[in-house]
Amino acid sequence: LPPQFSGLLGTVYRRGNLSFTRDGNSLLSPVGNRISLFDLKNNKCETLPLATRLNIVCVGLSPDGSLAVLVDEEGAALLVSLIGKCVIHQFYFHKPVHSVSFSPDGKKFVVTKDNLAYLYHAPGKKREFNAFVLDKTYYGPYDETTCIDWTDDSKCFAVGSKDMSTWVFGAERWANLIYYSLGGHKDVIVACFFEENSLDLYTISQDAALCVWQCDTELDGLKPMPPKSAAKEKKAAEDDEELLEEPKGEEIHGKADPSEEETRNKVKYSRVAKYFFNKEGDFNNLTAAAYHKKTHLLVTGFASGVFHLHELPDFNLIHSLSISDQRIASISINCTGDWIAFGCSGLGQLLVWEWQSESYVLKQQGHFNSMVSLAYSPDGQYIVTGGEDGKVKVWNTSSSFCFVTFTEHNSGVTAVTFTSTGYVVLSASLDGTVRAFDLHRYRNFRTFTSPRPSQFSCLAVDSSGEIVAAGSQDSFEIFIWSMQSGRLLDVLAGHEGPISSLSFNPMKCVLASASWDKTVKLWDMLDSWRTKETFIINSDVLVVAFRPDGKELAVAALNGQITFWDHDNAVQTGSIEGRHDLQMGRKELDKITAKQAAKGK
Repeated sequence: LPPQFSGLLGTVYRRGNLSFTRDGNSLLSPVGNRISLFDLKNNKCETLPLATRLNIVCVGLSPDGSLAVLVDEEGAALLVSLIGKCVIHQFYFHKPVHSVSFSPDGKKFVVTKDNLAYLYHAPGKKREFNAFVLDKTYYGPYDETTCIDWTDDSKCFAVGSKDMSTWVFGAERWANLIYYSLGGHKDVIVACFFEENSLDLYTISQDAALCVWQCDTELDGLKPMPPKSAAKEKKAAEDDEELLEEPKGEEIHGKADPSEEETRNKVKYSRVAKYFFNKEGDFNNLTAAAYHKKTHLLVTGFASGVFHLHELPDFNLIHSLSISDQRIASISINCTGDWIAFGCSGLGQLLVWEWQSESYVLKQQGHFNSMVSLAYSPDGQYIVTGGEDGKVKVWNTSSSFCFVTFTEHNSGVTAVTFTSTGYVVLSASLDGTVRAFDLHRYRNFRTFTSPRPSQFSCLAVDSSGEIVAAGSQDSFEIFIWSMQSGRLLDVLAGHEGPISSLSFNPMKCVLASASWDKTVKLWDMLDSWRTKETFIINSDVLVVAFRPDGKELAVAALNGQITFWDHDNAVQTGSIEGRHDLQMGRKELDKITAKQAAKGK
């Protein structure tokens, strides 16, 4: 059977916008080029078995929760069914997209890229030939567009821009509202929100200012275009379209300062208030915001990792809290307004906070540097990972959640392993320590060190769990400790290069060590750790492993070759030439020729 993608561990959020599902119990989080679904009620995480080519930057979720549009860094989009968990359609927007938003009635969606807003017909329940049909193109802002919000009845939408303006556009051509431009800010617009069942608008800019805009017209007061002028405009749009290679739909050109004649009998906005989040003298950039219309709750996140909860329109501060010292990249509120999700891309952190009880529903964080090593527990239920950030994390394979993080190491972790019981995790680090952690009480109960400080690069524990061995990358020695007492039992010298891998024979008291000096040595534990055998390999040795029955030894080297040894008789029994399966031009002197290229296929 071909391998099936089953889950993603190690990272919970990378970049892009978080979104709650329709019932408010699950959260969609973009993780690199995949999307993870966190079921907060049942405490489970599932990663959908589909991927974009590059990292996902924005996610649009349909109101009924059945469809999602995922757009990557280059503007390549996938239309995904969240029910069937499969890709329905692929589309290329040709340029990076800033945001995607479905209308509340689910019939249209808006995509912002460059300084334009594109209105598309949303894919319906019937089978279309093309799922992305462009309806209208809106011109107006001078600079890139940043955010979108819809009115509750899907009649109008607002678009914020980097040119410090916000534009309100009619999804249909209304006689009294085709477009309207709002100023009043001194920095990039981060978010804009309509009030519930109203055209009244809140705009929020990066310099932490909030403007409250009042509209003189209710949503019911929007008048349809008289049929005569609508038909005339439609014909003009069609004439334009014939000259274009790709259809642009109907075009709506907004002006920042329309003439008096154009504004007569049209909707008017007035600014009724302006509020500032920062105290005088504070310069803390506002980076993300979300608004819950029913409860009038505004949540704002800042570059310093602080977030505020305000009640609008009176701007009363309900709560203020700090998550970390990194910028908050995305905020989302669930449908009931109880749970708030925060994403910090710098730390790869994802939090869901219940603001009324002031407690965490979910608190997860990946390694914020490279992950260097991992190991399965003997029963396959847990995975332990070690990273360059010095953290050791233990993950549950069925729920995909990290349930404990050990932060005792002061430098990068190079190797991790479980003992045969599965209740103890061992980790080796460049800080010169090997630490043993207890998974019952979640504590570091043993710390093994060498007489002279040494950077450990690999680790092994014997099948009884009593003997711990670690290899050094600077002194080329192997250190042996007792798990019971924590005492150093022996130091094995003999290698002439950094130790790259260690492995205990599961059936005998033999330790195999691999080194960059192109040798594998076997050490006999019962014969006071004497070298029993030395195998010469053609290249630097990277990994060594015993077969579970202990009768054969596998050795992987830098030249892409895996060799098998009968270690009792010191005979090589077989080899796999891995280089043919790797890319061509792997070696320093390899020329990339047609023949070589064919080899790698």
